[in-house]
Amino acid sequence: MKGWILAGLAAMTAMTMVGCNPPAGSEGGDTPPKTDGGTASGAGIAKPKIAVVIPTATHGWTGGVVYWAEKTAKDMAGDADIQVFASDSPDKQAGDLANIATQGFDGLVILSFDPTAVTPAVKTSKDSFKYIVSVDRGLSEPIADVWLRGDNEKFGAEAATFMAEKLANKGKILVLRGIAGPVDEDRVKGFKSVMDGIKDVQILDMQPAKWSQDEAFKVTQNLLLKFKEVDAIWAADDDMAIGAAKALAEAGRTNVWMVGGGGSKDVIKKVMDGDEMFPATVTYSPKMIAMAIERCVKDLKEGKKSTGTQVDEVLPVELVKPENAKDHYYPESVY
Repeated sequence: MKGWILAGLAAMTAMTMVGCNPPAGSEGGDTPPKTDGGTASGAGIAKPKIAVVIPTATHGWTGGVVYWAEKTAKDMAGDADIQVFASDSPDKQAGDLANIATQGFDGLVILSFDPTAVTPAVKTSKDSFKYIVSVDRGLSEPIADVWLRGDNEKFGAEAATFMAEKLANKGKILVLRGIAGPVDEDRVKGFKSVMDGIKDVQILDMQPAKWSQDEAFKVTQNLLLKFKEVDAIWAADDDMAIGAAKALAEAGRTNVWMVGGGGSKDVIKKVMDGDEMFPATVTYSPKMIAMAIERCVKDLKEGKKSTGTQVDEVLPVELVKPENAKDHYYPESVY
């Protein structure tokens, strides 16, 4: 995933920065970057204390988030005191935030378990932190200093464009959605923005599979019984793609291929090896949590402070095919 990292690092310094609370998934690559990230500057903190609050490994992607958060905390130990807190439910995460707010942290990096459930706890504890970076799902109110996330509409559009081209604009497809929320909605919106304009590509059904291999396996089994003619599957996450592949293999439907997304090392390896069932996937690496931690540390060291305006930073996504898959492959990661 070397290419993804370089793109991400470039995004940290020359990225789209939009004012308070724009629509999730919005693109802004043509907007000139703000040189100060939209924050006021003052005396920097030599070794800031950072709390990283994330979900536990509820599925493969969040397992990757835990891996990269813990790795970054170790790698940056000389620059900052970084402590990782993983919670297994929205209520637990909200409770953890209440405790963390009393422990003298300078910065908070948070990937909310559920934005609606967790935002009130962040809002209550906001004044306990000098700087807050929200990651991926965001918060239901624009109360962070930086919201760093992947481009989910582009994620869906990239998958749809590739699939339409491979199908020569004609075919029957199934769609596996994630858990209801901004990430899922934006990915499907981007996908449909392309597919709705192609009259001979038929979306047979869209079903939620909750970002889960097991759920995707069961949902795909049922859909394959219902639809005897299927050309391809779009799984809005690589975990779901792996579950769908198991259902296809069990049903003997070897002529169906799919596109997933998320940066799973298993799926990227399949793409890299030319597996016919996995001709492509889309990047959305859990390494974004590392980038968020690095951003929080950097800004606190430079003395940047909250101005009350949330800055939206959208990380680029990229279509992964056999020719560039090696640049997105992290064999040492858990995901």
